[in-house]
Amino acid sequence: MPQSAEQFAKWVRRSHPAPQAGIRLVCLPHAGGSASFYFPVSRALAPAVEVLAVQYPGRQDRRHEPNIPDLHAMADRIFDAVCDLDDKPLALFGHSMGAVLAYEVALRMQDAGLPAPARVFTSGRRAPSCLRDERIHAESDEQLVAELRKLSGTADTMLTDPELLEMIMPAIRSDYRAVETYAHDPGRKLDCPVTALTGDRDPRVTVEEAAAWERHTSGPADLHVYPGGHFYLAEPRESALVIALLRELLAGRGAEEPAPARAAVA
Repeated sequence: MPQSAEQFAKWVRRSHPAPQAGIRLVCLPHAGGSASFYFPVSRALAPAVEVLAVQYPGRQDRRHEPNIPDLHAMADRIFDAVCDLDDKPLALFGHSMGAVLAYEVALRMQDAGLPAPARVFTSGRRAPSCLRDERIHAESDEQLVAELRKLSGTADTMLTDPELLEMIMPAIRSDYRAVETYAHDPGRKLDCPVTALTGDRDPRVTVEEAAAWERHTSGPADLHVYPGGHFYLAEPRESALVIALLRELLAGRGAEEPAPARAAVA
C-alpha cells in the first residue's frame, strides 16, 4: 500500500461512502474529540457530499498511539493523509481546535500547489489573530474537568467515572496543549472562501473573534451566529441548521459561489 494510502487509512474515517458525490468534506474534531462526532453530519449529507472525518491518535481505535501535542505537526500528518484527494473539490470543516487545523491544512494545500479548498468552515473558534493567554493544559485534572463541564461537550457520565477519565484525559490534555501553544504566521492568508460559525453564548469565543476569520483569507468570508454555547452544533435544532447550510453551500448552488453574509441564523 502506498504511504499516502496508509496515512489515509490511519487518519480518515468514511462512515457513508458516496463515490458519486460531487464534493468531499473533511471534518476535524475538537480537542479531545473523535471522528465519530461527525457521524450524524456524514449520514445527513450523503450521498450528495462525502464526509471524511479525521481520527486523531490517542483515542478510540487509535488509543494506543501517542498523542501529538503540537498543532503544526498534527496538521502536517493530516495534510499527508488527504493530499491525494484532488480528483474532485474538497472542503474543510473544523470545530474548536479542528477549526485551526482546517486553516493550517488549507495553507499546506496552498503551499503544495494543490487546488484551493472549495471552502473552509471554522466553527467554535476565534481567529488565529485573536490571541488569548490560555494555559488550561497545565492545570490540574480537576480544573481541566471543570473546563470540560463549562463547555458542555463531554457527557457527565464520562467526567464522573474515574476509569473513563483516566482513559480520555491524556488525549484531552495533549490537544489543549497543542491549540494553546499554537502560533500562526501573520503573513499568511488563505485564498479560498471562509465561513465562520459560532454560538452566541460561547464562553471561549466572542462573535467579534469569530468574525475576525475574515482577516485570514483573500477570498470571501461570512459569519453565521447560532443560539447556544461552545457546542451549539450538538443541539438538534442548531445541528439541523448547520447541516442545511453545509448542504446549501456544498451540494446546492455550488461551493465556489460565496453565500451572502448573515449576522445571525435563528
